[in-house]
Order: sequence, then structure tokens, then C-alpha cells
Amino acid sequence: MQESPVQQSAKQVSLLINGDATSARGGQTFQRHNPLNGSVASVAPAASVQDAVAAVHAASAAFPSWSNTGPGQRRALLMRAADVLEAKTQAFVDIMVLEIGSSAGWAQFNVRLAAGALREAAALTTQIGGEVIPSDVPGNLALAVRQPAGVVLGIAPWIAPVILAVRAIATPLACGNTVVFKGSEQCPATHGLVMHTLQEAGFPRGVLNFITNAPADAATVVEAMVAHPSVRRVNFTGSTQVGRRIASACANHLKPVVLELGGKAPFLVLDDADLDAAACAAVFGAFANSGQICISTERIIVDRKVADTFVQKLADRAASLPLGDPRESAVALGAVVDMQTVHRCNALIDDALAQGGRLVAGGKADSTLMPATLIDHVTPSMRLYREEAFGPVKGIVRVNGVEEAVACANDNEYGLAAAVFGRDVGRAIAVARRIESGICHVNGATVHDEPQMPFGGIKDSGMGRFGGKAGIDAFTDLRWLTVQTTPRDYSF
Repeated sequence: MQESPVQQSAKQVSLLINGDATSARGGQTFQRHNPLNGSVASVAPAASVQDAVAAVHAASAAFPSWSNTGPGQRRALLMRAADVLEAKTQAFVDIMVLEIGSSAGWAQFNVRLAAGALREAAALTTQIGGEVIPSDVPGNLALAVRQPAGVVLGIAPWIAPVILAVRAIATPLACGNTVVFKGSEQCPATHGLVMHTLQEAGFPRGVLNFITNAPADAATVVEAMVAHPSVRRVNFTGSTQVGRRIASACANHLKPVVLELGGKAPFLVLDDADLDAAACAAVFGAFANSGQICISTERIIVDRKVADTFVQKLADRAASLPLGDPRESAVALGAVVDMQTVHRCNALIDDALAQGGRLVAGGKADSTLMPATLIDHVTPSMRLYREEAFGPVKGIVRVNGVEEAVACANDNEYGLAAAVFGRDVGRAIAVARRIESGICHVNGATVHDEPQMPFGGIKDSGMGRFGGKAGIDAFTDLRWLTVQTTPRDYSF
């Protein structure tokens, strides 16, 4: 397939430091390969610790001016950034297909939601308020005020690259912080296109900075930035394993951190559920982006009274999903990110089938084009019951009644997203309130995100929240200020 000019130009990635597109010191680079055919998808700078520190210095130098910029100017720049981002939709489709094998529909959804996040952040610029607190001291005006924290380090993965890159930086910018964003090694060109697109919208020099690094250097580069005194907030989206290391580094340096980590989202189908609606939502939640989303449906928990009928509906829908090379046709499922994902998912299938699981859709794969796969009669002894598949392989657990359903949903260290389906909405809400997760949708898919919502998990799925006013709390400092408006008598 002949590449378009956009695809060709998007392959070369530059750092962004103090408003300038630049290479890594020494000229070192690394390559990202297309998961479908192994061709070079992008070549990106392998930044050193010195490059990362330079980006932090640039952000620190820009902070005094940007933090004092009025909300109207910040709002206008964020709104302009949303427009510029949307105008480059096809460029994002091209590079996401090349770097991570995503479908065109997933790439387009990424751009739409990311543009919405920028506009939501723009709306927040005039909502960074405070309060007057009654004081017992006569004539004392006591204020609680929020102000920008400083330099924010954002780190996001490849799974929803445009959405998560924008989420890492939009609200911090709206709050008057400056940003250093570390791109993913799996999609450096996609993340680079996000950052250079936002810079094109007109942000002052140093307000936005972008770093990419070779995979082997990630820990060293991140630690150097976390340790830097000018970095006052860190936000990370990614695996729980890496999140623990970042949380530890932040704790060592007393840096507040927002973590959105792994998930094992349960999807509960109660005995009174609308089975057609539930099957539709379950398939979307399980197989959007080939199941490679932190809030993907991972365990489908269904009441035995309706299990046979529901599983058949679910299997039929899963089997009908178009699978193929997203460079050649419109598909629902494109490639998974790498062969490591294929090997992991195949091992989960083998383990489940060896222990009595029944394959009802899909099956093992020998390439990154993996079909939508469902295994019924999953039990706690199977790896698929507990481990995050992070691919298009999902288990179905049959339970007897609500109590078993809730116990199964909570029988996991994760707690990010969940869903409950039932016609008795009051009953379904009562079940939802018992599920240990930061997010739960009644009669909706687990894959659901809106920029104004408080997004995040509990337990091993992270801490803190992105989105809406929760983002203001995360990326500002709360200060107590007083003004003594009348003479005050002191004890000595």
C-alpha cells in the first residue's frame, strides 16, 4: 500500500523544548515498528537525562509568565488548539494505523474526544475559584484560594494516544501550569503530532515541552524529571507495575501524583437485564481497540438464569466483528500492539480451555490480527479470571444471583471501571454502589469517557482523578490567605 505524504512526514519525530523542534543531544534515535508487517513506522529522538532536564528548565522559565496569564487568553489558546487538532484528523488516522495498528474509527474517536477535552479545559479557566472562610478573629478576611502548582510532568501510554496525551496536559495548562510531556515509546510520532499541533495553536515558548526516549532509558529519564525541584505535579496513565515505581519516586521527592493504572472491568448482567442491549454494550466494551483500553470489559459476569441466551447473543455479535488490516479496509478490530500481546492472550486461552473453559467465539492467533474471543465457564482457578488480558480475549463467569455477582466483581485487586445491566434501575444502582471501582455505568458499556467527568480508580487501579473540577483540585495548590482589615490586639 502506497503511503500518503502525511504518513511519510509523520514518521520523523522531534523533541519540543522551549518552543523549538530539536533532536536529542548526540543525535541518538530509536525506531517504532508497524505491528502488522514490522516496517519502520517512526524514528524518534532517544532523549538523554540532559534533554529531559532542559525541557524542565524551559517549562520552569515559562511558568511565571504563563501562570499570570489571564483566563481569557488561556481559554482562547485551548479553544484554538482544539480546532487545530480536529483539522489534522486524517494525519492522526494515518500515523495511528502505522504505529499501533489501530482502526480508523478508533483514531477518529481519539481526535474527537481529545478536542472535547481541550474545550472542556478551556471552560475550566474561569472556574478555578476559592472561598471565604469565616474567621473567629474580628476583622479577619480569610480566603482559601487555588493557584497554579508549577511544572507538571505528564506521562501517557499508546492505548488511546491522542486522548491520553491531551488529558495529561489540557487541565494543567488551563490551571496556569507549564508542562513537560513524555511520549510513549510505542507511538512517539502520534504523541509528537499531538504536541507539535498544540504548539502550532500559539502557546508561548516553553509552556509545552515534549520528550521521547528509547525504551531502555525510560526509568532514568523519568526519575530525573520527577526528582527535579521545579516539577511540582506528576500524572501517569499506564500499568500498575510501572505506576508503583512512579508513585514510589514521587513519594521519595514529596511530589503529588495522579495515577490511572490497570483494570479488570467487570460487566454484570442481572437476571432481569435487557439481553440485547447488554450484549451490544458488552461487545463494544470488550473489543473496542481490540480490548486494549484500561476500561475495557475484562470479565463478563452473567446470572445463570439468563446465561445461555445471553452468551449466544454475545457470541453472535463477537463473531460478526470485522477483523483485518486497517490500512486496507474499514474494520472493527485492527492489529494488537505487538506479538507479546498475542503470546499472552494465546496463553490465557490455552490455560482456560485446559481447565474446562468453552470457546464460544474467536480463538488463538498467529499474528497481531487477533479475532474477538470469548471463553465461557471461566472459573477462579483460570488465569483469565484474574489477569488483565489487555487484548481481545474475554472470559464469561456464570453466577447464581446478585450476591455472587457482586462478590465476583470485587474479587480482584483492580478497581477502575464496571458496568451493571438490569431493567430494575433502582436494583441495578444498588448493585453498582456495592462494586469496588472508581467508575460504574448502569445499563451502559464500561468503555465510556467524557472530559468533564471525574475519571480514575481505586485499589490497584490508581489514585486521584482526571477530568472536570477534579482536575482543578489535582493540578493546583490550595492556599490559606488572610487580610486583617481592622486593628487587632495581640496577647503580647
